[in-house]
Amino acid sequence: MKGKAGSMLHEKQKQEGHIWGSMRRTAFILGSGLLLLVAFWNSVTWHLQRFWGASGYFWQAQWERLLSTFEGKEWILYIIGATQVPSLLFWSFNGLLLVVDTTGKPNFISRYRIQVGKNEPVDPVKLRQSIRTVLFNQHFITCPVLVFLYPILRLWGDPCRRELPTFHWFLLELAFFTLTEEVMFYYSHRLLHHPTFYKKIHKKHHEWTAPIGVISLYAHPIEHVASNMLPAMVGPIIMGSHLSSITVWHSLALITTTISHCGYHLPFLPSPEFHDYHHLKFNQCYGVLGVLDHLHGTDTVFKQTKAYERHILLLGFTPLSESIPDPPKKTE
Repeated sequence: MKGKAGSMLHEKQKQEGHIWGSMRRTAFILGSGLLLLVAFWNSVTWHLQRFWGASGYFWQAQWERLLSTFEGKEWILYIIGATQVPSLLFWSFNGLLLVVDTTGKPNFISRYRIQVGKNEPVDPVKLRQSIRTVLFNQHFITCPVLVFLYPILRLWGDPCRRELPTFHWFLLELAFFTLTEEVMFYYSHRLLHHPTFYKKIHKKHHEWTAPIGVISLYAHPIEHVASNMLPAMVGPIIMGSHLSSITVWHSLALITTTISHCGYHLPFLPSPEFHDYHHLKFNQCYGVLGVLDHLHGTDTVFKQTKAYERHILLLGFTPLSESIPDPPKKTE
């Protein structure tokens, strides 16, 4: 009996030793990883700051020249920076994608299509209708709303002030903008899926169950303001941001949402699998980053799919639909 008790005690001590050993190894790995991350981050920011500082005089001089050109008419400069520059980048990127969407060429890009067999090629009538809506939203909704917000931005800090933001301040702003957008977009988007609003407002955007890049702004005017514009503008308003920060942020936001809707999981670009799945299934994956979807459990079905396994940054040239294919469909 004593031998058995001793054996059990020895086994328990052995298990505890394994647990503590595992915990120490985990702490060591996490601690080492954290130190490496901090060192890497400091190195990256140091090099970027040196570049920022070295080119800072150049950009400051260009900015002051612009201010002199638009002296007394800074609101025009604000409209150009907040709307026209991001729109130019939006249409440049989407122009390239539309070539593939309408012609299927070059063929190697078509290999990265997420929903195989959809939009091959895209319906021209549906596309023309969508482009008209996008142009309407950009010129008759976005521009007037941003003109309206200009005096509000000036209350917190003139967006066209003379001094450009520092590199670290811009990084802080970017982090705040991203978090603000995640929170506001998730809840406004989820609200639009309520039956009261879905049929009259949000259903328009979901006409595309297999999205393409340009339809990222294809939405009812109310949705465009509440779910597209406000999540992107509240951050700059709170931070009293400089026009340069607003221009970069709006450009990044438009390029990112284009990638999320483009329908292709392209190498070295952020994965669009998350939002593509939302268009396919409607009731999953409401956010941008996926943080609030995880907290609210609105990505549980998505996590059980092959699309979730493919929701990674593609660092090679083999399409993930080939390396992680969907399971074969069951035959009746």
